[in-house]
Amino acid sequence: MKTAQAKSTTGERIGLLRIGIGILGLITAAIHISLLFPDPLFILNGLGYLALLAAYFLPIPFFQQNRSLVRWAFIGYTLITILAWVAIGDKSWPEGALGYITKGIEVVLIALLLSDRR
Repeated sequence: MKTAQAKSTTGERIGLLRIGIGILGLITAAIHISLLFPDPLFILNGLGYLALLAAYFLPIPFFQQNRSLVRWAFIGYTLITILAWVAIGDKSWPEGALGYITKGIEVVLIALLLSDRR
C-alpha cells in the first residue's frame, strides 16, 4: 500500500513539474514573439522556446532517447536568454518591467527543468 502511494505522489509531482514547464515555456515564448513585434531576434527567440518545448514533450523517439540532452539544451538556452537581457536588455523601471517579469519566469523555468530528472 505504501509503495503505491509513494508512486502516486511521485507521479503527481512529475506531472505538476511538466505542466509548470509547459506553461512557463509557452508564456516565455509568447512574450518573446509578441515583444517588439516584428523584431526578428525576439521572434526567433520565441520560436526557439517553442522548438525546445516540442523536443521536450512530443513523442519523437530521438528526443525521448536523449531526454537529458534536450533538458540541458533547454536550460542552456534559457540561461543564454537571461544573460543576453543582462547584457543588452531594457532594465529601466517601469518601462522595462516586462523584462524583469520574464526573467523571473525563466529562472523558475530553469528550476523546474533542473527538478524534472527522469
